[in-house]
Amino acid sequence: MRFREALAQPGLSAIAEIKRRSPSAGALRPDADPGVLAREFERAGAGAVSVLVDRRFEGSVEDVRAARATASLPLLAKGFFREPDELAELKRSGADAVLLLLRDLDDQRTTKLMTAARELGLDALVEAHDAGELQRALALGADPIGINARNLSTFEIDRNAQLELVAASPRDRVVIAESGIESRAQAAAAELAGADAVLVGSTLMRASDPSARLGELIDRPLVKICGLTRQEDVAVAAEAGADLAGFILADESPRRTDRVLPVPETMLSVAVFVGERAEAGSDLVQLYARENGHRGRDAVLLRGDEPVAQVLDLPWEQDDPRHHARAAIREGRIVLAGRLAPDNVREAIEVVRPWAVDASSQLELSPGVKDPDRIRAFVEAVRS
Repeated sequence: MRFREALAQPGLSAIAEIKRRSPSAGALRPDADPGVLAREFERAGAGAVSVLVDRRFEGSVEDVRAARATASLPLLAKGFFREPDELAELKRSGADAVLLLLRDLDDQRTTKLMTAARELGLDALVEAHDAGELQRALALGADPIGINARNLSTFEIDRNAQLELVAASPRDRVVIAESGIESRAQAAAAELAGADAVLVGSTLMRASDPSARLGELIDRPLVKICGLTRQEDVAVAAEAGADLAGFILADESPRRTDRVLPVPETMLSVAVFVGERAEAGSDLVQLYARENGHRGRDAVLLRGDEPVAQVLDLPWEQDDPRHHARAAIREGRIVLAGRLAPDNVREAIEVVRPWAVDASSQLELSPGVKDPDRIRAFVEAVRS
């Protein structure tokens, strides 16, 4: 399967990167064996593997050959390429795609290299760092396009700027969010902005078990703990490994809070409204219709004004024995809610296969006051 084709599959894909060092971080994994890592990343579910071939990263073309000898998934060769002959050597070594950096290439040379790659049967990942470079990539017909969160001059990471560029990219191109992905929530933020894949390097290379770390980043479903009203409960949810923190701003809820509390970088905040939404400073908004003076059954998850998932819930203060069967036949990203608890969430996941699970009342000591043990047990049950 070609590189672009592999990343265009439904859901979020991951490109696992092999690099021994980084100019910004120094030594990462000096003894990295590309053959071993490529094989392990393939088993862990990577959509593709990226191999640094530049000596500044202590890489070489031999690393591509070593990865190709042990893995069948697409290989991206990363370096600072300027000549078609370099691409031909990479193709002979087993690469399926090459990186082209708009930061270092003018449009004429980029076009020349894209043409050479196409004639060799290579995909060209054209990388942009800002709005101007993204417009250049689009005008050149680049597909796939990489959006790098790292400023290659200062090495600083700006995830918000990256997400806005991802969101501004056309949906008919394969878009890859590169750099700065350290948690499931950050990967999910890129996914919800419109990224087809994330490229993860330093986070994996620093891990004691890189392939297990990769599995954690792409693991689904995500876990949302909702009805949070206290900062200490947010901390427990984060420590337990939850990905989304929900804050209910609807007046009729016994779990109402007057604001979205701060969350760590490992989580995304979700403001929950009924009827009408307001500015809350959250990463996402969960909006229910108002019916007969209370929330409607289902909600929409919004990133800005863009619907990104369906929240499937139980009717207000009622049960529905067909709730999970109903959710299982819905298409798209599903956030499953409705009296989920440590003892029933695993069964619900197996039936519905949701993108995320959402728990609130069943994890409480009293409305709005969470039970730390039940939060931990719930997250553990989801991850088991």
